[in-house]
Amino acid sequence: MDPQPTRPVLYTYFRSSCSARVRIALNLKGIDYEPRAVNLLRDEHHDDAYTSLNPNGLLPLLLIDGLALTQSVAIIEYLDERFPQCPLLPRDPALRASVRAIVGVLCCDTQPLQNMRVLRALPEPQRTEHARSVIAAGLAVVETMLEATAGRFCVGDDVTMADCCLAPQLVNARRFGVDLTAMPRIRAVDDAAASLDAFRRAHWSRQPDCPHELRASDF
Repeated sequence: MDPQPTRPVLYTYFRSSCSARVRIALNLKGIDYEPRAVNLLRDEHHDDAYTSLNPNGLLPLLLIDGLALTQSVAIIEYLDERFPQCPLLPRDPALRASVRAIVGVLCCDTQPLQNMRVLRALPEPQRTEHARSVIAAGLAVVETMLEATAGRFCVGDDVTMADCCLAPQLVNARRFGVDLTAMPRIRAVDDAAASLDAFRRAHWSRQPDCPHELRASDF
């Protein structure tokens, strides 16, 4: 593993929603990067070669500007400060706080409670229902928040970090069978995001490490 690559390197896994957030942000910013797959199901994130770069052994990890950046939200904020094109945080402090609040519900209150580490600690028959319940509760909160903030996207009519985090969580929601019928604002935002190339290219089914039988037909 090269700690100082010539272009950004994203250590990622096709099913990782945390990695997907960063993939979306990189695409929105127009930053060319090299994806390097770390297979979570094979526990490759615990290999010495990976933990030497990222001691917590989690995804994603972004090598950029001579730095090894971890934690998806911190990475996105770095990218937003380093690359001003397509800003992902509004200039207005109140709107910026709204974005971060939605991000907090998704990335602190929801996804960590249904990630692989938590599910592996549960008896297998309980895993799907646990994930479905946790995701549904978190998205219900976001749906209520969007009543006050949403335009075309989560906060107004421009893509923000909140959208980068919502889209991957909705992938998880559908994977675990969450009913989104009573969440029209979330579904509208998701439809708007899905129309953008940056989101389509970041989808798990269009990643190089996605098994061929699961890949999107246009990949």
